[in-house]
Amino acid sequence: MSQPASQPPSPRRPAHLALADGRIFPGFAMGASGISVGEAVFTTGMTGYQEVLTDPSYCGQVVTMTAPQIGNTGTNGRDDESRAPSLAGFVVHELSPIASNWRCEASLSEYLERHGIVGIHGVDTRALTRHIRDQGAQMAALGDAPPERLLEAARAAAPMTGRNLAAEVSTRESYRWSEGSGEWNPGESRDADFHVVAMDFGVKYNILRCLVDAGCSLTVVPAGTSAEAILALEPDGVFLSNGPGDPSAVKEGIETVRALVGKRPIFGICLGHQILCLALGGSTYKLKFGHRGLNQPVKDLATGRVEVTTQNHGFCVDMESLAGKCEVTHVHLNDDTCEGIRHPESGAFSVQYHPEASAGPHDARYLFDRFTDLMRAQRT
Repeated sequence: MSQPASQPPSPRRPAHLALADGRIFPGFAMGASGISVGEAVFTTGMTGYQEVLTDPSYCGQVVTMTAPQIGNTGTNGRDDESRAPSLAGFVVHELSPIASNWRCEASLSEYLERHGIVGIHGVDTRALTRHIRDQGAQMAALGDAPPERLLEAARAAAPMTGRNLAAEVSTRESYRWSEGSGEWNPGESRDADFHVVAMDFGVKYNILRCLVDAGCSLTVVPAGTSAEAILALEPDGVFLSNGPGDPSAVKEGIETVRALVGKRPIFGICLGHQILCLALGGSTYKLKFGHRGLNQPVKDLATGRVEVTTQNHGFCVDMESLAGKCEVTHVHLNDDTCEGIRHPESGAFSVQYHPEASAGPHDARYLFDRFTDLMRAQRT
């Protein structure tokens, strides 16, 4: 059993978070030294901070955890959701002085330092969250530099709109994936009846595991892969992954998906959902502060069932732009935004939220079976 891992000892280094609108939040440095710049956002999960850190959808963002204490279970390699963290910075209120868990391999601060992520603790995260909620997500800078220097860096930063961050986090080479959930979902994996090509716009590992559990063997390909190259792999279906940034900037991916619609069954999650909608002729827009957390309520319009979901996105599909192109299947109950669609002619479907969870509820795991059912029906 691992011994509790202590966080780095005092003295504490003063640090600050500076928002582009001039608001400054003091705190103490953790993780890597230096200055980091990104979009300041918040996520409402009480657990799962390591999954947040390693979700590629957070690339380019300074993520604030709203839970009051973070770090109490430490970190371990088995809970990573990608090769390495790609977020711009990490903000917490209280950094737990002890990381105690039998699976713990390193403290949170040690983990951040190892991966070059600048962090800050001791921040009034309630005030910060309220400010972002009221004023909107915005560019920010954090680190142990003087506040005026951080403010200058935040104001000089390029906004998220127009940035193709999927290209930064996508795999550079194709690879095969066959690992299921294993001990986390014992006895549920099925024989691999379907070959699926997964377009990696910033995929989480647990999405791949859930597809394997549902009976798929996977070939993961880079975000810029052409439709011709995907069809040459002879897949039964195509999966469009989650990912970061502005969906309208992922132009190669949109063109690829447009060429694939009707040729193979398609299932998209998060950024993949937005890319499918853009390929079908829809449009997207930026939300004021986005949907991020483990407790987002979504209604299935066909059944009336309400699902508690995990979400992480700052852009959204414009439902009016989909009129006559596809049907809306799910809506967010907090603001009535688009959370899922289906294309009647091809059967292609997608959701804005994360049915694979990690961390989060499992209410929407049925969607992976819906994908295999679609592939089975189109095979016969």
